[in-house]
Amino acid sequence: MVQPISPALARRIALGAQGFGRPSPVTPGIRQLDALVNRLGLLQIDSVNVFERSHYLPAFSRLGGYDKAQLDRLTSGREARFTEYWAHEASFLPIDTWPLFGWRMRDYRDRSATEAWAQGNRQLLNWLLAELAVKGPLRASSIEHDANRRSGPWWGWSDVKTGLETLFRWGDVAITGRERFERVYGLPGQVFPRELLERTVSRDDAHRELVSRSARAHGIGTAKDFADYFRLRGPATLAAIRDLEDTGELIPVEVPGWGAGGQAGAAWLHRDARLPRTMNAATLLSPFDPVVWERSRTLRLFGFHYRIEIYTPQPKRVFGYYSLPVLLGDTIVGRVDLKNDRQAQVLRVRAAWAEPGAPADTAGRLASVLRQAATWQGLPEIDVEPRGNLAAALIAELRA
Repeated sequence: MVQPISPALARRIALGAQGFGRPSPVTPGIRQLDALVNRLGLLQIDSVNVFERSHYLPAFSRLGGYDKAQLDRLTSGREARFTEYWAHEASFLPIDTWPLFGWRMRDYRDRSATEAWAQGNRQLLNWLLAELAVKGPLRASSIEHDANRRSGPWWGWSDVKTGLETLFRWGDVAITGRERFERVYGLPGQVFPRELLERTVSRDDAHRELVSRSARAHGIGTAKDFADYFRLRGPATLAAIRDLEDTGELIPVEVPGWGAGGQAGAAWLHRDARLPRTMNAATLLSPFDPVVWERSRTLRLFGFHYRIEIYTPQPKRVFGYYSLPVLLGDTIVGRVDLKNDRQAQVLRVRAAWAEPGAPADTAGRLASVLRQAATWQGLPEIDVEPRGNLAAALIAELRA
């Protein structure tokens, strides 16, 4: 008989697997950051910096205020323990994950064989590889070549940038870090140890390991959940799930409401998942946090319908340009639209909204979270604009 799991317990399992509900160190350092990223399996990267870049936020959400320079040490330079690749979009990953994407690199290369740009720029691609071999890792902007001119608007890529990104997808180039958020490209031999470069993983073995890591990071989830974490396809994911079920790593369960039409739905529990009785989280979540990035899972777990409105015209926005979900206990109780006004040194709350049924102490607990966020960002002031059904109560709490 398949084991039933209540929706409330499934929610706590998911949060526990993501590192919530654990005691936070007084001063999180390299060891805690390294352990957290290895637990999550990746940090999604995004360029929006209106409050803080997305890859810095999951550690704040789980560990509290920390020194971002410590995370930078783990993602750039000689001490780096993480690298970049296209996993769940562009992501920082533990270095040992890189060989698991060899099949994806080959797929990108096979697709490029029929693309006009790659066919027509083979000479440039070879030149870029030779340039990196001679000069070592470089940013695209520092490479001198006639083709290193942007086309179109300011964000238009030059042919040099396009070439480096093409080689990066193929695995012929790796990322050794970032400077001013710009990727630094190098040959894999300049970035990774020999034993890693010599490791080859079959497509089936790679999918099985990636699904294993995804399931561990989820704690509990559906096949679609596990596939989405590393952007895997359904059939390969199902085959990996069956293998992991046979070994006992994944345990089949059912969760009421997770199936079609509100029926019980098939899911799997990772054998090492914690089953917390309570969850005491109090934090903000990045729009690109693994807890909320798969919007259908977010709705299923929390009953929370979430969209960021960056690409929505201002008059049509409901909750704000860059709203962050507010997690209290095991529930997402609201959202705040934040802006880091670095010049004025003010954390601006452009809007604050409570979800239906949010607890009475939501404003007070959120005020504490915002004070912590402002301190982490080095901002001495918080200013709340009177927009949203939680704004007035939040203003009163911050003035108290």
